[in-house]
Amino acid sequence: MRAKFVSKQAFFKTCAVLIIWMTAWAVPGSGPAEAQQTYKEMKMEFNKPSREELEKILTPLQFRVTQDDGTEPPFKNEYWDNKKQGIYVDIVSGEPLFSSTDKFDSGTGWPSFTRPVKPDAVTEHTDRKLFMTRVEVRSRIADSHLGHVFNDGPELTGLRYCINSASLRFIPREKMQDEGYTEFLYLFE
Repeated sequence: MRAKFVSKQAFFKTCAVLIIWMTAWAVPGSGPAEAQQTYKEMKMEFNKPSREELEKILTPLQFRVTQDDGTEPPFKNEYWDNKKQGIYVDIVSGEPLFSSTDKFDSGTGWPSFTRPVKPDAVTEHTDRKLFMTRVEVRSRIADSHLGHVFNDGPELTGLRYCINSASLRFIPREKMQDEGYTEFLYLFE
């Protein structure tokens, strides 16, 4: 069921790119550079499906983590040791959240990043669960629980965004254009 959701989403993003590309070639004096600029200016739409729809498309772990503020086990998750180039998007909405260029090995067993891909990609909230105060990180559009941010990261930012793999979908660099994330390719130049 999940594969159909991703394929349909990728299909519509690809169609949007093709329409912009064809429009740019139809205007005299336009070409690929202008089409690319137009695409960068286009805002992709990211939406949160209903809770009922999410129960159908997410795994039980993904649903528990993103919708019920759960946590996955350390070292037993998909991306804690992923070293490939690409971006990490919200498993619920597809909104870009983090880049592999900001990922580091924190030794915690969860994917850790020094910062979000854009300053406003995530929101931060006070979390007083588990008899302590922490800063919870959520996706801006879908309001998915992602993890927490701590002040013990590398010198660059001093921050460690400790994120659940179950809240993410990784898009390898070589597939970013096909899936509509061309605007973030500059991170790997």
